[in-house]
Amino acid sequence: FLAVFWERCNELQDIERIMAQIERGEARIQRRISIKKALDAKIARYKAPFHQLRIQYGTNKGKNYTEEEDRFLICMLHKMGFDKENVYEELRQCVRNAPQFRFDWFIKSRTAMEFQRRCNTLISLIEKENMEIEEKERAEKKKRGAKVTASQKRKADLAAENSGKKDAKKVKS
Repeated sequence: FLAVFWERCNELQDIERIMAQIERGEARIQRRISIKKALDAKIARYKAPFHQLRIQYGTNKGKNYTEEEDRFLICMLHKMGFDKENVYEELRQCVRNAPQFRFDWFIKSRTAMEFQRRCNTLISLIEKENMEIEEKERAEKKKRGAKVTASQKRKADLAAENSGKKDAKKVKS
């Protein structure tokens, strides 16, 4: 089916609209993959993410959600699978059943749509943090690369000096 579609797609009247729709779908798939990778990378940095996970809020930390609530949302979102069909409704049920939020009326009264908005905000913060970490690692590699070349230069100079001394000794003998 796919092969025939791509062979005969030029025969379609509204090919531009169809191709745009396909590209939007592909972009959505890539976005989901990048979000899953970001969540995996963030969670993998901690042995016990439900207790240790830290989120760098920057200047716009909301006054409504606590760090413990945000940590729970991110960990459960990762555990249940970000791209699941009714993930935010299930997340809402997990929050309602979680013993640590037994008396936390604020988070227990949130809707699935509000959890979705908050998780999207947290995901964007995590992606930003991951980008900063990657940039730092690249900068360190460049520094190490520059240091390695300088040390390699010194080694080459020393080797040249030593071989010159050996040649001089051979000439004297």
